Amino acid sequence: MCRSIKVLRKPGERATPEELNAAALQFVRKISGFHKPSQANSEVFQRAVAEVAAASQRLLDGLASRVS
Repeated sequence: MCRSIKVLRKPGERATPEELNAAALQFVRKISGFHKPSQANSEVFQRAVAEVAAASQRLLDGLASRVS
């Protein structure tokens, strides 16, 4: 499904909040099928992006090989 998503995190590098948000936006667009949601769906779309970005940050924070 998401073959075109590039690797965000390289060993020894930290993902920036902007990179996490961009990756989350790309994921939500793929899942929803919408590049830009309608006004009626905008709030739930943006909430999903924020939740995916937050979950991604928790994942990266919990990885044992993470460099601080």
